[in-house]
Amino acid sequence: MDDTRMGTMPVRPLLLRMAWPMMLSMLIQALYNLVDSMFVSRLSGAAFEALSLAYPVQMCMVAVCVGTGVGLNALLSRRLGEGDREEARKVALNGVFLYLLCWLLFLAFGLGLSRPFMAFFTGDPAIAVPGRTYLTIVTCASVGMTMQFASERILLACGDPIGPMVIQGIGAVVNLILDPLLIFGLGPFPALGVAGAATATVLGQLTGMAVGCLLLRRLRRFPLSPRGFRPRKDILAEICRVGIPAAAMQSLSSVMMLGLNKIMALYDPSAVFILGAYFKLQTFLIMPVAGLTNGLTPLVAYNYGARSRSRILSLTRFALALGAAIMAAGSALLLLIPGPLLGLFGAEAAVLSSGVPALRMIAVGLVFAGVTTILCAVFQALGSAGVSLALSLLRQVVLILPAAWLLGRFSAGLMWLSFPFAELLSCLAALLLFRRISRKQLSSL
Repeated sequence: MDDTRMGTMPVRPLLLRMAWPMMLSMLIQALYNLVDSMFVSRLSGAAFEALSLAYPVQMCMVAVCVGTGVGLNALLSRRLGEGDREEARKVALNGVFLYLLCWLLFLAFGLGLSRPFMAFFTGDPAIAVPGRTYLTIVTCASVGMTMQFASERILLACGDPIGPMVIQGIGAVVNLILDPLLIFGLGPFPALGVAGAATATVLGQLTGMAVGCLLLRRLRRFPLSPRGFRPRKDILAEICRVGIPAAAMQSLSSVMMLGLNKIMALYDPSAVFILGAYFKLQTFLIMPVAGLTNGLTPLVAYNYGARSRSRILSLTRFALALGAAIMAAGSALLLLIPGPLLGLFGAEAAVLSSGVPALRMIAVGLVFAGVTTILCAVFQALGSAGVSLALSLLRQVVLILPAAWLLGRFSAGLMWLSFPFAELLSCLAALLLFRRISRKQLSSL
């Protein structure tokens, strides 16, 4: 799609055209994460716990890449909206450079901190050893993930929603195929167990990286040859100015996971299993909304650069309606079939007795979560990344952790109400902030 259509095409078909490929590819990504956990849970309970302990680190890695992508996407879309193609090319190359630095950061963690990280959370070698192996592989070989993110964000900012879908889709299919082969040792493949799950993940990411590089070479908006490239402090600083708060915002989910595991385990021994299963399911539920925000962010940023207030507001309203509808469907699933959903991870009767009402209580807040997620993406596209960070801090730390602790002191069953409580108040705060920003920042356009 020609990037000029981002400022001229009717907003509803434009957003759908930009978002649906990302929504589909992220659903595939969420599906293979879910299947990955289901395969590993068949090995042993300890293997599933090992992946559960490594999961917050993986979420932090994704958060850094997503945050970097938000900064890159917003700045690149803005330069395209202003019609400055040469500056847009420099922004794209500096974004790739920044993603390489992210990989070096993950590599350092994998080599130096995988062992102490697992030792901090468990002294059981049946959990710590496979967990350390899994964590080392997915961090040290994460160059595929970082470069995959870089290519997706550049293509999306240029108005190409199909390319990112192809990149993620092919990588996910490779992972899905290799998972059972490498975990269980089917046919000529060795049985690698948890290490096989990690290897399948990184091979899928490397495949996505290769596809992304091929698509970038065909990019017609501007050439992306590294010849003569020099890092520019002003571009890197601007990407980081927007990206760091976005990464911090995404990373708060890991803080929430660790905090809730510690707090809720005090009142219910099944809570850690329930939380682990829910966060896997939540990834599947929230991914369509994440794909929607990936399509929305460059459109809002482009039209902000083009000074089109009416298009920004129309895009936001339509995205809010779609996000609320998607999360309402996810809420219905948790309300109607919580038992079978927990059964995907081998939940026993004791877990089901606590987990079924827990998922139903959590389901009440999902629609509010969708609205807040959409508005946070709008704030980022408008350059108000600090507002998004404050909302995420409110939603995932300030409200939910104390609420879980206080409610748990009254009754273990009530502590799950901390989820809808935090989502409702955060949603109200997001709506009020959007009204304020709309009056102050958009009224002058």
